[in-house]
Amino acid sequence: MKAVVMAGGEGTRLRPLTSNQPKPMVPIVGKPCMEHILELLRDHGLTDVIVTVAFLPQAIRSYFGEGDTLGLNIAYSVEESPMGTAGSVRLAARQLDETFLVISGDALCDLDLTKLIEFHKERGAAVTIGLKSVENPLEFGIVVTDDEGRIERFLEKPSWGQVFSDTINTGIYVLEPEVLKHVPTDRPYDFSKELFPYLLEMGRPLYGFVMDGYWQDVGNLDQYRQANFDALDESVKLNVPGIRIRGNVWLGEGVEIADLDQVEGPAMIGNYCRIADGASVGAYSVLSNSVTLRERTRTTRSVIDGSTHVGRSSLIEGAILGRSCDIRAHVRIHEGVAVGDEVTIGAESVIMPGVRIYPYKEVESGSQINESLIWESRASTRLFEHDGVAGLVNVDLTPEVAVRIAAALGTALKRDARIVASRESAPACRMIKRAMISGFTSSGLEVADLRVLPSAVARHMLKAEGYDAGFHVGTSQVDPEVVQIRFFEQPGIQLSPTLQKEIEKNYTRGELRRVGFGDIGRLTYPARVRETYAQDLLGSLDVDSIRGRGFRIVVDYGFSAASYVLPEVLGPLGVEAVSAHGFTTDRSDPGTALLREAIGQVKQLVPAVGADFGVVLDRAAERLYLVDEGGREIPVEQALLLFLRLLGSNGKRGKLAFPITVTSQVDRLLEGSGLEIVRTPASLADLTKAAAEDGVIFAGAVGGGYVFPEFLPAYDAVASLCNLLELLAPVRRPLSELVAELPAPTLVHRQLPCPWALKGTVMRLLTERLRDRRLDLLDGIKVFDERGWAQVLPDPDEPLIHIYAEGTTPERSKDLEEEFRRLVEEIMEVESTTVSV
Repeated sequence: MKAVVMAGGEGTRLRPLTSNQPKPMVPIVGKPCMEHILELLRDHGLTDVIVTVAFLPQAIRSYFGEGDTLGLNIAYSVEESPMGTAGSVRLAARQLDETFLVISGDALCDLDLTKLIEFHKERGAAVTIGLKSVENPLEFGIVVTDDEGRIERFLEKPSWGQVFSDTINTGIYVLEPEVLKHVPTDRPYDFSKELFPYLLEMGRPLYGFVMDGYWQDVGNLDQYRQANFDALDESVKLNVPGIRIRGNVWLGEGVEIADLDQVEGPAMIGNYCRIADGASVGAYSVLSNSVTLRERTRTTRSVIDGSTHVGRSSLIEGAILGRSCDIRAHVRIHEGVAVGDEVTIGAESVIMPGVRIYPYKEVESGSQINESLIWESRASTRLFEHDGVAGLVNVDLTPEVAVRIAAALGTALKRDARIVASRESAPACRMIKRAMISGFTSSGLEVADLRVLPSAVARHMLKAEGYDAGFHVGTSQVDPEVVQIRFFEQPGIQLSPTLQKEIEKNYTRGELRRVGFGDIGRLTYPARVRETYAQDLLGSLDVDSIRGRGFRIVVDYGFSAASYVLPEVLGPLGVEAVSAHGFTTDRSDPGTALLREAIGQVKQLVPAVGADFGVVLDRAAERLYLVDEGGREIPVEQALLLFLRLLGSNGKRGKLAFPITVTSQVDRLLEGSGLEIVRTPASLADLTKAAAEDGVIFAGAVGGGYVFPEFLPAYDAVASLCNLLELLAPVRRPLSELVAELPAPTLVHRQLPCPWALKGTVMRLLTERLRDRRLDLLDGIKVFDERGWAQVLPDPDEPLIHIYAEGTTPERSKDLEEEFRRLVEEIMEVESTTVSV
């Protein structure tokens, strides 16, 4: 007789164990669940096996092959699209010309299949279903039989009110080949829900056979863990690999262990495991092949898959760990945690109960992980990245997370603090903003909701109205499904690192201020906010000079809410504007227009309407991109230099702030102008903080962001455009001529992948090697010589190192970049080899 093993299960409830392997391949006491099933078939004389595969079929084929090592003859039937349980077996119908058995490859059992087959033949049945009595039948299909075993009734997943039997369908069937003729080939079709009820209605002889023994559906993580424990308790008869010692401890070949007293049974330790002196293997521990436990580490009630390394003094309790994980020293992994394959968990991290970490992730040292890590590549102790908090909506950044972030900031502020809130138009931004408001009011703070307005208007409220902090919810320019929350404090600058750390501490520890019924914060909707912003901006400009020039411009708003504000300013300035892509409430449109496409459209529109120039705003209305009168895009590097040339020639005095990575051409361009240059670390927070200092009249960085602190110490595309108009008004020359006079950029920028663990080492060794050269250590390492300068800067948010180089010629820039890239790569190569050894 042939057997069909159904192995197409994806096992979504078993993730992250099944994120990169099919459900039948999850290991039970060191072997795939399906291997135990195949051994059961062999023990009952069923050696001709057809395996139906669907999800990641090659994983099953490459492991079992043709079945030689198991003493079986295995063939495969591939399910190209989902066909249901009966449909998948129907695909193999040509190979099934006599009575055959069907069994699931992902339900662990030791049932007597021989008795089931004998019963089927004795009754002359068309179908015989293997039945099992269980305590809680709610999750299974119930089957009722008469005294002879003939099936009378089916019921799929009943409620307690419908429970009229405790015998459930195990998914093990003996079938006659003719029943497959009733299975359609053009759609998915199920045995228990469709085929069997249909055959029962036809009056075909369907029987159920109640079987003794063990049967467990390995459908979720709790059942998976319990199946391993049951195997250790010998509740299920399996061929557990290894030598059995002391009654309930199985020890594999080549195990390194100083003292067997380090092991408390029941437990299984696979081949070539290394248990260091002082480590202990607690009861109900399952260690697959080549697992390493370092000194003073303890595992208990946990399942750890092959080649996983657990560092010194770590504790694994009631958890599941996948293959090839790297668990560093002093890690705590608590009850119910499931970790996928090839995950790295940094030293002194704590993984809280119930957390799931999907394959190939990295948890930063010292992290406390309270929520599952699914899409992110890395979990960090830092909540803030890229000048705010960002994540996929309803995946990384959920309403629950937003409430907690807001409450963490609210806790860090005084009880009488006032918050201002704004957002972009997307419904996801509205959802997150409302959740944030709930978090702030729960901690007793008053919130002014500006609804849909640019973040600059909210920042202006801090400077003009004395609000204590604010936030803006927007979407990423790169991925419209990524929502970003940007925070700011007095007088409208980016949140300081000190306050960020206070928020992260409150968020991670859950130490949140919750006020009583009478102290819940108020929610207000301030009036005439746009008008106040526009009036204050106009008050900072030379309105008559701009009106006298009579500009005509093209403005692409990028679907930003700046289209609510900019007309309030351009009208009084006498600027004629041809506009495109204003604010919209259409759910499907905002965020889908790419920045490059918008710039391309403006390049065509400017010469067509005879405009002086064109501008494109980003979705947040913070950055400005320029197109000259001939329809040529002005690169952001030269746009920054254009602002400087205009500032240097208009007679203004004061300081200009730039990140340390900005081209040194700014120094040469402003020689003799009387303007002082201030360099800042390469972060937006440091730049806006410097911009807020006395005497600073301008700040900017490559990327289209400009700051005019007299009005607002923050990126503001509307204010940047108006100040550009003021600077251009007395010049009366086309933009293209001004740009043509600017020096050509020679700055080059390269990114090198660098593991987190090596960043500090790279910077330390670089500093040691370069100590005799002229250095600037304001941010990273900046080296000067006669060719120019080069800078090595570790990325704060990604496993990268940035290399900037600027020589007096493009060739020298390239030489500098290559020299320092080789230096960094050499250090990484040497240190990686040292670590692996």
